Amino acid sequence: MKIGLLTSGGDCAGLNAVMRGFAKAAYSIIPQAEIYGIMKGYAGLIDGNYRKMDEAEFSGILNLGGTVLGSSRTPYKKLILPEEAHKIESMKANYKKMELGALVVLGGNGSHKIASLLSQEGLNVVALPKTIDNDILGTEVTFGFHTAVQVAAECIDRIQTTAASHNRAMAVEIMGNKTGWLTLYAGLAGGAHIIIIPEIPFTIDKIIEAVKVHMKKDGGSCVIAIAEGAADTEEAALSKKDRYGKRAEIGETTASMRIVKAISEALGEECRLVIPGHIQRGGSPTAYDRLLCTEIGAFGARFVGTGRFGVSVAMIGGRITYNRLSDIFGSKLVAPDHDLIRVARDIGVSFGD
Repeated sequence: MKIGLLTSGGDCAGLNAVMRGFAKAAYSIIPQAEIYGIMKGYAGLIDGNYRKMDEAEFSGILNLGGTVLGSSRTPYKKLILPEEAHKIESMKANYKKMELGALVVLGGNGSHKIASLLSQEGLNVVALPKTIDNDILGTEVTFGFHTAVQVAAECIDRIQTTAASHNRAMAVEIMGNKTGWLTLYAGLAGGAHIIIIPEIPFTIDKIIEAVKVHMKKDGGSCVIAIAEGAADTEEAALSKKDRYGKRAEIGETTASMRIVKAISEALGEECRLVIPGHIQRGGSPTAYDRLLCTEIGAFGARFVGTGRFGVSVAMIGGRITYNRLSDIFGSKLVAPDHDLIRVARDIGVSFGD
C-alpha cells in the first residue's frame, strides 16, 4: 500500500516522533507499505510536491523538533471558497496520481477540517491530532501540548525569580488565540498569581485589584499569565472582526500590553511583559510527548492497515480510540467550571473576572 504523509499548520514538538511511530508500525504491520512524504503540508498535495521516503529516514528523529517534511498553513475558510475549488481538485488529482491507498494528516483544527473535506470527497484519510493549544474536540490531549506547557511553565518559573528579586509585577504572554488550555496549565504549573484566558473575559479593575493583593501577600511581587487571545468584557461581546478592527485602530494586537500599561499606572512603577512566542513550538518533545506521539502514530498505522478511514486518532480516559472526522468541527474550550479552574480559584488565583 502507498501511503501519503503530511504535516500541516503550525509546527510543534512531536511531529517527527509521530511520523516515526507511524512509519515503524506501518512497515511492520502493513504488507508492502510505501510511505510518500508530502512536502510543506497541503500545499505540497496541491502542487504535487512529494517524494518516496526510505525506512531509514524515520530513525533518529524521535527527539528532533520541527518536521522533516516541512509545514505550511492552508486556511480552511479560504479553501472552501468557489474560487479555490481548483485546489481541492488538485489535491484529489495528486492523490490519484500518487496511487495512494491512504493519506495521513498530522494537524490541528483547520487541518482536520480539510482532512474531513477530502474524506467526503472520497479520499482515504486518517488524521493525527497535533496542536500546542490542546483544543481539538473529542480527544483529551493532543501531541505537542505537554511540551509547550513545560516550556511556558519554565518561562513563568524564571519570571517568578526576577519578579521576586525586584519586588515588581511581571506578565508572561502565552500562546493560545481561541482557547486557554496552555495558559491555564502553564500558569498553574508555574505558580502564576493571575491567569487570564479567552474563555473568561476580564476587567482591568479586577486585575489591578488582584495584583495589589498579591503584591502585599507574596513578598512584593506578582506574576500574571496572559493568553494571547484574552479579551476584556467589552471585547468579548464583539465579533472577531470588530474586535481586531478596534485593536488595529489603537495599534494593538493582543490585550497584554494594555493590561501591563494599566498595572504600571496603578502601581506607579513599570510592569514588564515577556513574550516567549515561538519557543513554545520549537525544540525536542518531552518524554511524555514522545510516548504519546509513538502511541498515536502506531495506532494511526493500525487504522490505515485495517481500512478504518475518515477518522482522527484520539486519547480518551487514558486509552487510544478515534472520532469520525465529521464529528470534530469546532474548538474544545476551557469550561468556566473546569476542575482546574476550581482548583486555581481555591488556591487564590484570580482570573480577572
